[in-house]
Amino acid sequence: MDGEADGSVAASEDPGRRRRVHGMLKLYYGLNEEGKAPEQPESLDPCDINGPHFDPELYLNKLRRECSLAELMDQETCMVKQIRSLDSDMQTLVYENYNKFISATDTIRKMKNDFKKMEDEMDCLSANMAAITDFSARISGTLQDQHTQITKLSGVHTLLRKLQFLFELPARLNKCLELQAYAQAVSSHRRARCVLQQYSHLPSFKGIQDDCHAIMDKLAQELRQKFRDGGSSAKDLSECVELLLQLDEPAEELCDKFLSHARSRLESDLQGLEAEIRPYPATSTLKDASARRSSSTAAVGSPTDSSPKTSSLPSPSSNTDILEFIDRGCNEFVSSLCLVITSYQELFINHAQKGELASKNIPQMANGKLHTFVDDLAARYFSLVERRIQEEKGVGDNSLLVRALDRFHRRLQAVAKLLPGSAVPNQGTEIVVRAATERVKQYLCALQSFYMDSLTDVRQALATPRLSVAGASVAGGGAHLGGPASGRDAPTSLPELLSSLSASILNQIKSVLASVHLFTAKDITFSNKPYFKGEFCSQGVRESLVVSFIKFVCQSSRQFCESAGDKGGSTPPALLLLLSRLCLDYETSTISYILTLTDEQFLVQHHSPVTPVTTLCAEAREAAQKLLNHYVKVQGLIISQMLRKSVETRDWVNTIEPRNVRAVMKRVVEDTTSIDVQVGLLYEEGVRKAHSSDSSKRTFSVYSSSRQQARYAASYTPSAPMDTNLLSNIHKLFSERIDIFSSVEFNKVSVMTGIIKISLKTFLECVRLRTFGRYGLQQIQVDCHYLQMYLWRFVSDENLVHFLLDEIVGSSAHRCLDPAPMEQSVIEVICERG
Repeated sequence: MDGEADGSVAASEDPGRRRRVHGMLKLYYGLNEEGKAPEQPESLDPCDINGPHFDPELYLNKLRRECSLAELMDQETCMVKQIRSLDSDMQTLVYENYNKFISATDTIRKMKNDFKKMEDEMDCLSANMAAITDFSARISGTLQDQHTQITKLSGVHTLLRKLQFLFELPARLNKCLELQAYAQAVSSHRRARCVLQQYSHLPSFKGIQDDCHAIMDKLAQELRQKFRDGGSSAKDLSECVELLLQLDEPAEELCDKFLSHARSRLESDLQGLEAEIRPYPATSTLKDASARRSSSTAAVGSPTDSSPKTSSLPSPSSNTDILEFIDRGCNEFVSSLCLVITSYQELFINHAQKGELASKNIPQMANGKLHTFVDDLAARYFSLVERRIQEEKGVGDNSLLVRALDRFHRRLQAVAKLLPGSAVPNQGTEIVVRAATERVKQYLCALQSFYMDSLTDVRQALATPRLSVAGASVAGGGAHLGGPASGRDAPTSLPELLSSLSASILNQIKSVLASVHLFTAKDITFSNKPYFKGEFCSQGVRESLVVSFIKFVCQSSRQFCESAGDKGGSTPPALLLLLSRLCLDYETSTISYILTLTDEQFLVQHHSPVTPVTTLCAEAREAAQKLLNHYVKVQGLIISQMLRKSVETRDWVNTIEPRNVRAVMKRVVEDTTSIDVQVGLLYEEGVRKAHSSDSSKRTFSVYSSSRQQARYAASYTPSAPMDTNLLSNIHKLFSERIDIFSSVEFNKVSVMTGIIKISLKTFLECVRLRTFGRYGLQQIQVDCHYLQMYLWRFVSDENLVHFLLDEIVGSSAHRCLDPAPMEQSVIEVICERG
């Protein structure tokens, strides 16, 4: 047995070896995995040791013939190992099967004992069942005669109980009425009502029925009184309605009474809300409220602020803020409305109707009345909410308004769930959208007001003689912008003004976008709704706010191009120049930056058509071009006015011999230099044509005595007046045409060229209207030479200055009574001395 146990343990400890042994045995017996012998042809080779026709003698003879001694010994060793392995495997298999046989024997022995005990129990059960059957048969035989009598007595007992309930019903109903147990009284009466109606022809039942009707009429009257009592709670009210319905009260009348009672309560809530809007406090109270809220309300400030300047005073008609107002409306009116809807639906719509009530289609009628009731009261509530929202005129902190709108929108969703198909949630959503849109409009007005106030500040800064440019005075129109700066008011240049204005506007836009962005926060319920976010972000913020403000900047800037402003004063030229540069900067970079910032912050998806960036940039460039053209025109007219007065106020026929350059010419050069410096502060130099080395002395050849004599010789003699005109006209034919009021480019050279063209053209036209004497012509020569010495530096093509000045001198000679030009050397001496 010890050997058997050892074999069993060894087999259990090495399952892999067991599988290998089974495999070898199957292989030995020629079995497959399923335990069946494979269908294969038998081997007929007598030397096949595994075949059925194996012959040992032949196999040994073959080995002796074919193998050497060493091979025979190896073959013997291998065969001995296989024999020992097979013996060991067979011994292990025998041990395993022996253990299984022992276990099976024990199991069979136990089954024999168990079946013996089970047979005894089944015999006992069979005997008991037989006894029970016999006993049941004897009982049935005994009670067979009394069964009918017992059934009859049971029916009589039930009938007596019903009759007892009917006779006790009036007293029971009176007791319930005294205890105010109305529900129990109605339930008891409904149980007996059909029986009393059926046997009402019997006098006793008729009396009971009459007594019950009188008691139930009194109960119904008390229920109606309780229903009309304003102090009843919602639960008592619901119980009254349900009991009255069970007492066959008209359902439509009950619906009207229920809604009328609810209306009185809801209207009191609305009156409380209206009381917060209606009263206007006294002046002192308003001042106190204004002082109390001024610290908490963010104002839209000046160019140094980052908030809008148009912060309005708190509304004089509100004692509470918007969030408190909405909270009160939601907690009182909306909550009460939801409770009324729930109670009403439970009573008249969702309550299962039975009997005659089911055929009256009460739910459909009640649902229509409920929708009318809710729509009427909700319209009044929404009117109050909109009035209160309209009082929020300040454009400071948006958080209270956004939180109030979010709470308002969220509470209305409860109405949508309780009353599907109602228009109340949609109307509330429209209020939220209108409030957000109105807020955007307020911010647009604030930005516009801020921009105009900023321009006013810039205009005042330009009018104050504090601007200095590298120690040189900069003239803007007739007023000088330069001057010494005081210690407290540091000098500010045009680039600094432009940078400050542009930065303040950009900061203001960012501040407004940050405030408006509260409407699209993730924790705001209506922000992610498709009916709000897409339209609000694209059309509301991008188009109505940002794009509209950019268009306003361009449009208001173009309005400065008018000759006189709305307030009667002319626009300073420096402001025109600054605005033109501002619009140009908007066209190049600012507009793209602002719109990109807006699209990124609000995740604008352009489902609806929006204004493209290129359109706004084109509009800004057009405004910049118009402003710059107007600046050139204004500055040119300012200089032209000086030249016109200098020509018209002088007697050119009787003037003295010129000894100096006239002061007005010096002023023209000074103002031109100042304008050049001013334009150079905001615009690049530009491209000039190559200048000749003697540009400053070009006048010598143009206005030399020999050329003048040759040019005007014919005019000196009366015999050939047409020859001079012919020479002049031929000279003009071969000269380039000069467009005086053409558009200028965005660089300093082009601007200065336009100003000088206007000035010299005016000078030329004024000269053509005057008559000159000898010294008058010579004075024009000196003045033109002086202008030639300095003006050629500012224009893109010096030939333009040469041509216009040549025309001026030529026109003076044509209009001269005694054309005797001054020697060029004398002109040079006078100009260098002047």
